[in-house]
Amino acid sequence: MYYLLALFIVLLDQWTKWLVVKGMEIGESSEVIKDFLYITSHRNRGAAWGMLEGQLWLFYIITVVVIIGIVYYMQTQAKNKPLMQSALALLLGGAIGNFIDRIFRKEVVDFINTYIFSYDFPIFNIADASLTMGVILLMGAMIIEDRKEKELMNGKNRT
Repeated sequence: MYYLLALFIVLLDQWTKWLVVKGMEIGESSEVIKDFLYITSHRNRGAAWGMLEGQLWLFYIITVVVIIGIVYYMQTQAKNKPLMQSALALLLGGAIGNFIDRIFRKEVVDFINTYIFSYDFPIFNIADASLTMGVILLMGAMIIEDRKEKELMNGKNRT
């Protein structure tokens, strides 16, 4: 089931990117919610915020290692932990979505342009949003698991 979530993220990510590539010129922007949300056609040849631009082989290697690590962790450590499995599925879908762009386009298509309290947040895409949500969920899952382990240990120490 969690792999289906990852697949859904990949398909949604690639479909929305395809719509932007086919329907907009680079730099073109459409207002969705005035002063808050715009669809802006943008390309990123690096990592977050354009860091490490032009280092495609580095991204290929890192992404393959990350994908293998996520799948391994989903199959071993995260079994029977739905929150952790969901977080890993979001990370997997996001990683694969941007990896597909890097392989076939040699750049990542970004298009979600937000202004938060008048701050022009860097333009991102569905895969990026999935990665961010996955990291946040994973941190929450790790905190919950840590508390469960401490409670178990405290319970064992009392007996």
